[in-house]
Amino acid sequence: MKFGNITIGKQLFVGWGLPKALGLGEKQIRGAGYVEGPLQVGKDDAFDSVSATVMIGPENNTDVESHPSDSLVVEGDVTVNNGNIHTTNLLGCTGQGVALSGSTINTQGWKGFDIKHPNKDKHRLRHVCVEGPEAAVYTRGRVCNGKNVIDLPSYWSGLVDYETITVQLTSLGSHQNVIVKRISPMEGKVYLQAQGGMPVDAFYHIMAQRKDVPNLVVEYEGKTPADYPGDNTGYSIAGYNYDVRS
Repeated sequence: MKFGNITIGKQLFVGWGLPKALGLGEKQIRGAGYVEGPLQVGKDDAFDSVSATVMIGPENNTDVESHPSDSLVVEGDVTVNNGNIHTTNLLGCTGQGVALSGSTINTQGWKGFDIKHPNKDKHRLRHVCVEGPEAAVYTRGRVCNGKNVIDLPSYWSGLVDYETITVQLTSLGSHQNVIVKRISPMEGKVYLQAQGGMPVDAFYHIMAQRKDVPNLVVEYEGKTPADYPGDNTGYSIAGYNYDVRS
């Protein structure tokens, strides 16, 4: 059965139910609608099975000249009560005006960033971040076999502030009294020195701060991330940076 335009003066019901929130009897809210669900909107083959009460896919109406890239746009605040936001491929999460009530954002248990490679053309760089009061980057490993030099990652020259580098060393086998002799930003190396000039055998853990990220205001007065006093454009609704840039 096909119809043209349909006008409903009171309420639209699809399925079976008595939604109290929409009013009952004389208190029915005009223009309201109830769908028992599941409800699918958009492209018909966007989903293979029922995965939610409401499933929204890309718009695919042939009467539309240009199809929007967004499947859902919300003007105003969004509240999630007693639940999580799950994603398997979060490409970006920015903006303000979203409230989370007793909930968390689940992005496979980690928070990371994916950016254009600072040194190599047609390459990208992806890191997973630890939590802390700065946008820190680390590298770690072992220096041994008579080599008293640590080679820093080549991309650090475009990514980190060399003035913020800190080095932690753990000697293996014997006390070597290993020290950091000097750090060479030009060479991208950390030179070590052991007692009596003996070969170094040690684990290293080196950290530095990204130079393209402003210093964080770690503690601030406010009720939501929207109250952050600094630049909030690069942060998700939970306050974490899912840094995806072209």
